[in-house]
Amino acid sequence: MASLNRLVAATDLSAPARHAVERAASVARVTGAQLDLVHVTTPAPLQRLRRLAGQIPSDLEQLMLDAPRNALQELADSMAQRHNVATQVHVAHGALLPELQGYTDAAQADLVVLGARGASFMRHMLLGSTAERMVSKTTRPMLVVKQAPHEPYKTVLVPVDFSAHSLRSIRIAQAVAPGASLALLHAYDVPYEGMMEYAGVQTEQIQQYRASARQEAQQSMVALCEAAGLNPALTPTLVMHGDPSLLLVQQEQEFDCDLIVMGKQGESSVEDMLLGSVTRYALAQSQCDVLISV
Repeated sequence: MASLNRLVAATDLSAPARHAVERAASVARVTGAQLDLVHVTTPAPLQRLRRLAGQIPSDLEQLMLDAPRNALQELADSMAQRHNVATQVHVAHGALLPELQGYTDAAQADLVVLGARGASFMRHMLLGSTAERMVSKTTRPMLVVKQAPHEPYKTVLVPVDFSAHSLRSIRIAQAVAPGASLALLHAYDVPYEGMMEYAGVQTEQIQQYRASARQEAQQSMVALCEAAGLNPALTPTLVMHGDPSLLLVQQEQEFDCDLIVMGKQGESSVEDMLLGSVTRYALAQSQCDVLISV
């Protein structure tokens, strides 16, 4: 099982972004990891205020610079008190993505935590280019928090394709939610199935191909459970035919999951260029938190 030693939670200090900080503190408490809170201030708001006001009094400008650090420290003190976790703060100045990625790399963060909504860069982040670039470029596991955390994660859904990403997803799921139950989901298909139907291949023949694909997937699922040290008899494993994106959201609701853990890339070279289509769909359409493994 992977271990978590250091978590970095990014916040814009808005009320919605506090959900991410609360979840990060909860995970830190369960895993014993250190928690870093990071806020990035960009020069654009202050530059715009200068244009509007002509000249800003030096004491007001300093107040605007000090306010985020003071607010971040108050938030850190609150998390330390509520969750009994070691917490430190960092305020960076500059472009958001480079500053955040630079800090997480320097801190060697085992997990980066972000909110799904916020007052500035995290507002509508799941549909915005900023968030997509952030998740696409990250070299570290990233947890996108959508729900207010009331308790540790209980039920985790892990979609798998039997690539190396699948085992890594299971490992990080076990690390972030050590007390949760895991359910594994694999969506299978038959290559060129649509073309075969269009070409008039008999339904019985296609059904035979599906049965073979299902059997192959079930064997791979058993092997994956063994590699991950999971007991197949105690771990729900779903091998289903159909669209993986739709099945993922359907089973999220069926199992009443509070976390989905998945890789950000698929097996194809096209998906390796950007976020995989299933991962992007899960970020946009799922109701629960989403953890992207790398």
